[in-house]
Amino acid sequence: MLALSRKKNEAIVINNNIEVTILEMKGDQVKIGISAPKEVPVYRKEVYLQIQNANKEAIDSSGMDALKDLLGK
Repeated sequence: MLALSRKKNEAIVINNNIEVTILEMKGDQVKIGISAPKEVPVYRKEVYLQIQNANKEAIDSSGMDALKDLLGK
């Protein structure tokens, strides 16, 4: 993991097309702004993990049954 120090209104650039800017700092909270192309999904980690779990559950429950039906097993 790369750890960087930034002050308010300073930014970092990732892969030439994603910019992360520090907008505000209050106590132990930091508000950031992310500028990225529309085709690049940006999620909070807890939301990303929920999406991954839901996708896994969907594959485990219906995906395998549909595949078994297709294969006649």
